[in-house]
Amino acid sequence: QLVESGGGSVPAGGSLRLSCVASTASGPSASCMAWFRQIPGEEREAVATITNDGAEKYYADSVKGRFTVSRDNYRKALFLNMNTLKPEDSAMYYCAAHPGDWCYTPVRANFRWWGQGTQVTVS
Repeated sequence: QLVESGGGSVPAGGSLRLSCVASTASGPSASCMAWFRQIPGEEREAVATITNDGAEKYYADSVKGRFTVSRDNYRKALFLNMNTLKPEDSAMYYCAAHPGDWCYTPVRANFRWWGQGTQVTVS
């Protein structure tokens, strides 16, 4: 089970830090983790992914230079630092994971475990 936190409402230009914690019962020892986001009526899109060792990261073009993904495997935690937020960043943000040392193509179907989401609103 993945549990997100840290969402909220901020003005444009502001910052937020999202967190995701995995329960000890979920997933293998190695996993790719990711942040996705979704606006009602639209497809869920990958924002960022990070390999199990943290060495390889992927970012959607729309967030490059503004968002930073990181993880703490000891705490089974995933983070997303979001800076210079824009109204178009408003969405429900989801934490996701799949087993393995590497990350598959960042599409929804490739991820096995999902959190319930945390809402980010930028006005």
